[in-house]
Amino acid sequence: MGARHNRYFRKLLVGFDASPQAEKAVEVAMQLSQCLDAEIVLFAVAWLPKPATRVEVHAILDDAREHYTAAFEKLASSAKDHGLNMKTEIVVGDPAGQIIHRTEAGGIDMVLLGHRRRSRLTKLLRGSVSEDVLKHAHCPVMIVS
Repeated sequence: MGARHNRYFRKLLVGFDASPQAEKAVEVAMQLSQCLDAEIVLFAVAWLPKPATRVEVHAILDDAREHYTAAFEKLASSAKDHGLNMKTEIVVGDPAGQIIHRTEAGGIDMVLLGHRRRSRLTKLLRGSVSEDVLKHAHCPVMIVS
């Protein structure tokens, strides 16, 4: 079998919050990566209370690193076992805004998000990350449920 010539989806970003839905999105991304010979970026965003001090931002980022490290190591090991290229990133801020910014700044070709069913009140108060990303991302977005 010859080399694959995928021109459109070279870098896949998975919004990762360690939920079962996010893990399912990672599984789908890994399958796509195998087919497309694409790189995967696992992208976790730690929610930032507003307003936050510099000390709070650093504490939140440290907590997020501790929280996501085990999941990232497990998923990266699985990707490596399958010959896939996977990177991990953790940032602090508004999840939808950070995902949208990362797609624009980092040459992302597709975003994959797990669908979390939330109450109407939660959606009203916090909004939906997947809806915001769908509306504002410059690239295709796949919602995995």
